[in-house]
Amino acid sequence: MPEQLPNFIAGQWQHSTAADTLAVDDPATAETLAEVPLSSTTEVDTAVQRATEALVDWRRTPVTERVQPLYRLKQLLAEEHEELARILTTECGKTLAESRGEIQRGIENVEVACGMPSLIQGYNNEDIARGIDEMMIRQPVGVVAAITPFNFPGMIPLWFLPYAIACGNTFILKPSEKVPLTMQRLFELIAKTGLPPGVAQLVHGAKATVEAILDHPGIRAVSFVGSSTVAAAVYRRAAANGKRVQCQGGAKNPIVVLPDADLEQAIPMIAESAFGCAGQRCLAASLAITVGDNREAFTEAIVDAASSRRVGHGLDDGTEMGPVITGESKARIEGLIDQGLRDGGRLLVDGRDARIASYEQGNFLRPTVLDNLAADSTVATTEVFGPVLSVSHAATIDEAIAIVNRRAFGNMACLFTGSGAAARQFRYEVEAGNIGINIGVAAPMAFFPFSGWKQSFFGDLHGQGRDAVQFYTEEKVVVERWG
Repeated sequence: MPEQLPNFIAGQWQHSTAADTLAVDDPATAETLAEVPLSSTTEVDTAVQRATEALVDWRRTPVTERVQPLYRLKQLLAEEHEELARILTTECGKTLAESRGEIQRGIENVEVACGMPSLIQGYNNEDIARGIDEMMIRQPVGVVAAITPFNFPGMIPLWFLPYAIACGNTFILKPSEKVPLTMQRLFELIAKTGLPPGVAQLVHGAKATVEAILDHPGIRAVSFVGSSTVAAAVYRRAAANGKRVQCQGGAKNPIVVLPDADLEQAIPMIAESAFGCAGQRCLAASLAITVGDNREAFTEAIVDAASSRRVGHGLDDGTEMGPVITGESKARIEGLIDQGLRDGGRLLVDGRDARIASYEQGNFLRPTVLDNLAADSTVATTEVFGPVLSVSHAATIDEAIAIVNRRAFGNMACLFTGSGAAARQFRYEVEAGNIGINIGVAAPMAFFPFSGWKQSFFGDLHGQGRDAVQFYTEEKVVVERWG
């Protein structure tokens, strides 16, 4: 029988008392890798109690000492980089190269959080009035939690965990029930860092576990990444319970290609953006907008790139795209392609009904390219979250920007051009939080916030960098007079 994964509470691995479990399946082979427990409200409450107890001493621990376990974690992550990447590929489906890159991005967040002695500093003024001084200091929020998605099981938890604990908070993670194994291994490494029991804990589960986190009065702040529909619901419920909340939602990321773009350079980046990670990332390009007279050249080139992409098991050499996460995801994506055809779209590359030799049970699609979709059609406005690229056309950059800004989402928008003036207009006028110029995936480095606008983000402070420090600290202003 597959192993039932334990929770990590108060520094110990504890088997859940939950009666129900879900299977964790390899998306390429359909093999069951483990069983994940659907932890109860009682188990969440136990984790919160242990976190509350640990907070008493942890928030008083000097910040220079709080970052020492993170230095050790960074070293352990570097040593276990390849093993973590293989676990990630096995449970998530992405290629080994993509998994290696993801783990590296996670390590970079740990590195930034190690700089917390500088990042957490406040500021002060002497003599705001005669003999009176004023200062602003930062203190931890308290017990905090994160609820993370399936598509980046190694990186996204590290948008939150290292910053939270370096700021003096105690932290509870609920990873995606679809991909819990990467975090299971990471918490095995955390157990070796010397981090005090209860400072970082792992609780498995699904919807009921999430609701317990959102409702628990002992949890002061919640971070979430997922679809916009769920992000909005999480934001409303957590905020109504008086919590500080940051919720990263979905996306419909456009890429605009001007006539002066270098297609030889642009096409590989656009194809990687649209089809890398099987299109299952919140910065995946899903709409390409050609401008002016380059429509034919671009369409021909992107069709060639999509048709030639090698699809297979992520651990196999030469694979450029793996499966989508579940059979349900595959069916949903194929249904959206069908809807695109009913809405008048023209299928340039058909990725449906993919069959991969030796992996016939896997959740495989091939890259798909749709043309001639109306701007308000279902596929043109819905986050497909699969390897599907729609192609549209605009006469001018102004028209293209108008198309971009009509989207309900605002996660990322990219422009390919040789014109500095066009690039400046684009970054100035486009309503999106992450902008790429001659970049296919505008993923911010760890010392910048992972931004998002409109229905792509609910909250005020984003993950990573200085935003993370502000999110995980309370500002306290002190006014002093001494005789």
